[in-house]
Amino acid sequence: MEDRNLQVIGHLEELRSRTIKTALAFICFLIAGLAFMKPIYQWLIRDLDMKLAILGPSEILWVYLMIAAVCALAATIPVAAYQIWRFVAPGLSQTERKVTLRFIPALFFLFIIGIAFGYFLLFPIVLNFLTSLSEGQFETMFTAEKYFRFMLHMTVPFGLLFEMPLVIVFLTVLGILHPAKLKKSRRVSYFLLIVISVLITPPDFLSDVLVILPLLLLYEISISCSTIAYKKRLATQTAKSNVA
Repeated sequence: MEDRNLQVIGHLEELRSRTIKTALAFICFLIAGLAFMKPIYQWLIRDLDMKLAILGPSEILWVYLMIAAVCALAATIPVAAYQIWRFVAPGLSQTERKVTLRFIPALFFLFIIGIAFGYFLLFPIVLNFLTSLSEGQFETMFTAEKYFRFMLHMTVPFGLLFEMPLVIVFLTVLGILHPAKLKKSRRVSYFLLIVISVLITPPDFLSDVLVILPLLLLYEISISCSTIAYKKRLATQTAKSNVA
């Protein structure tokens, strides 16, 4: 019993250490993002044909922090994934360690692809649609805080949600998830994804549809990837048993 308690304490200490390392990495990347914030800011507003307004001296600082935090989040994802991998690695086989280690770069690139999908495709469509509703009736003026908060709502969730296929494959490789369970829970998953899309998008029908459809497609891709990973896992186990 005492040995088990010592093991639990050891795991908690290691988890604490790896969480601190991840937090420190995020802070370092946040500072780096703030150092390069002006060129990043100018690039983000390059296609905007108006100047953004601020309602107080602290608002622009808040905007800079939001943008830098997203940059820091993207850069921290590989660090966090590596720390998680190091934490669970002792419980994995040699083959599982090699396979799961390859997931780390993919997590970063999928996050960037999700951000790019939201920024280059969804964000301009939804923004143009919403601004067209006020054309000829209202004078359009955006505050920096409102504009970038809207932008982040249309981009950051996709960066995280695009990780879904890889996370599901990772859990399938470890034997935690089964593609059959994913297929059975399709209705519940669809409902949850629709709720998430409604919560993260502006309250208009076009935004909801443009977000719901990619999320449902991502779930179906996740099921397909999980099926492939499961078949490979079965083949590996069969090969090992035949050798033995």
